Amino acid sequence: MKGRHMTRWRDPAKDPRQEPKSNVITAEGAARLRGILDHLSRVKRPALSTKVGEAAALGDRSENADYTYNKKELNRVIARIRYLTKRLDELQVIDRLPADTSKVFFGAFVALEDEEGETLDIRLVGHDETDTTKHWISVDAPLAKALLGKEVDDEVTVTTPAGDTTYLITAIDYRDPAR
Repeated sequence: MKGRHMTRWRDPAKDPRQEPKSNVITAEGAARLRGILDHLSRVKRPALSTKVGEAAALGDRSENADYTYNKKELNRVIARIRYLTKRLDELQVIDRLPADTSKVFFGAFVALEDEEGETLDIRLVGHDETDTTKHWISVDAPLAKALLGKEVDDEVTVTTPAGDTTYLITAIDYRDPAR
């Protein structure tokens, strides 16, 4: 059976999406998720419920585009609220520094230098707070896994689609991300 919702088959044993994700998050990330949940619950959902009610009062719902759109949007918001509520219950907030701040652990800002001398500044965060624009990578990512427990001046080799890449750790910091 072919259709637009069909995807190619993947072997579950080899599919990286099937690997268990760590349930850790920084205090800032947890606060951000709680803020999103609060906004959706207190502002967005009531506003959409009002719009759906007003559109339903206009009569025939089968030809009412306003009703259809707002109902779909309301269902999407309700699903997101349900997901965030469940996810926040599962997460473990890491809000303290590790015992040894000279090594790379969760929440660390790490400066790396590759073989060509180019620098890369990253932060190891939870799966829910990854941000490519800030160079925040998941602690479950291959690069992060290779970095965990390493110190300044250690070399780390990571297999990428382009081949193996070696990085030198030039700095480790556990500063406040707002700085």
